[in-house]
Amino acid sequence: MVLNFIGRSIHDPSSKDCCYIWELLTKPLLELVNEGLVEATKVDSLNVPIYTPCEEEVREIVENEGSFNLDKMEIVEVNWDPSDDPNKERVVFNKYESGKNVSNGVRAVSEPMLATHFGESIIDILFTRYAHHVAHHLVVEKTKFINIAVSMTKIN
Repeated sequence: MVLNFIGRSIHDPSSKDCCYIWELLTKPLLELVNEGLVEATKVDSLNVPIYTPCEEEVREIVENEGSFNLDKMEIVEVNWDPSDDPNKERVVFNKYESGKNVSNGVRAVSEPMLATHFGESIIDILFTRYAHHVAHHLVVEKTKFINIAVSMTKIN
């Protein structure tokens, strides 16, 4: 079995590795609260059920469960912006393009949950503003996802 998932590089489960992309999403949500487009109680009650393990946790879980041999585990850092290829030279960095690329990825994953929780009417403006916040963040810090790839074989 091969698994590939988002993780984090350090033990701290509140590290920027896994959480900051979601923290940035709170900024446009709070703006919408201030404008009366979203109820504060809705933001307070939002629960995003995501946990990103570190390498040591994955190794410990597989070993303690006992059904699989852990053949290989690889940690890969990937830019938030999938078009920001470190092997390609960019002529000009467009922070708004990068912000929109990241926003579109997060939207693909979270839109159904957010639309159910807040309603469809705010989704476009939420992600337009989110793209803006991400763009400003990427100018200050080139942030990466931590991908964990695991290869395991079942013990007979």
